[in-house]
Amino acid sequence: MLVKMKSPVFIDRLTFEVDHPQKCLVKAVLKDDKGSVCSALETEAEKDQQIFNWIGLNDLPYGVYTLEVSRGDDEMKMRIVKRV
Repeated sequence: MLVKMKSPVFIDRLTFEVDHPQKCLVKAVLKDDKGSVCSALETEAEKDQQIFNWIGLNDLPYGVYTLEVSRGDDEMKMRIVKRV
């Protein structure tokens, strides 16, 4: 699975795109630099859904996070930054 971020920097929402859209469960987790889970998203993707909008991240502190997105056995991790 390939995940593309609209931007590696976010303020109050994340938008990411997955390749090969299929109907399945998509899980996303945001972890801080210590590895603690700060927020999690679990959604059932529609057959042709590629773009996901994760809203409600305004209360997270500013800093560097690791985004982990999984779909079935596929998982991808990337570093992202929350800014002012």
